[in-house]
Amino acid sequence: MAPRPARPARTARTAALAALLLATGTACGGQDGTPTAEVAQQSPARDRVGTLSLHTAQGPRACTASVVRSPRHNLLVTAAHCVQTRRIGLLDGLVFTPGYRNGSTPYGTWPVQAITVDPRWAVGDDPEYDVAFVTVGPVDGRQVEDAVGGNAIDTDRGFGLSVSVTGYPNESDEPITCAVRTSSQSPTQERFDCGGYTDGTSGSPWVASNGAVVGVIGGYQEGGSTPGTSYSVTFDERVADLYRKATT
Repeated sequence: MAPRPARPARTARTAALAALLLATGTACGGQDGTPTAEVAQQSPARDRVGTLSLHTAQGPRACTASVVRSPRHNLLVTAAHCVQTRRIGLLDGLVFTPGYRNGSTPYGTWPVQAITVDPRWAVGDDPEYDVAFVTVGPVDGRQVEDAVGGNAIDTDRGFGLSVSVTGYPNESDEPITCAVRTSSQSPTQERFDCGGYTDGTSGSPWVASNGAVVGVIGGYQEGGSTPGTSYSVTFDERVADLYRKATT
């Protein structure tokens, strides 16, 4: 898959939103010898992953997000570039649909109420801080974590971890998944190699064998611009601090 097109200059709010939706997600595909993602079979753990879209579950897709454990049971993790950029600002009207498949919304659609990003992302789109925590409102008096469960956030695990990565390509109504091993891109960025993670999969959680999220597609090149490699900010004290800010 060719790299994402460059973002056009901002001319109006509608055009800006369209530009952001075109730019979000990662462009990944096959390299010789690398695996390719497959359709993710339904499971309670994978139902914690869902789509971020505008206004309704069937609205324009932005990215992927997933439910993480939090004191108020109302928190998601995704990539910061999925929800805010310095040029465009916050993306308004987002909703989260966990377990979305083929138009079905088995757990409902949850409105985004607040977004927490690092100030260094907010002022400069610094790829070292391309992580966001997203607070969603209740549906029928119930919080999202109570509906589908949540994964812990784990930091300082290092490289070379076995992870599964589940996300939603924009062109598919079913999630994909791949079991891979992480490696170092830099001291503060990591990567995995697996094809199929096209636009829409930014924010997809990297879930380690202990069930904790240790990365999300984002960071370097906003998650990847070549067909078989995806990136994440290394989950370290930067992410731990951001999580504390989102939950206090």
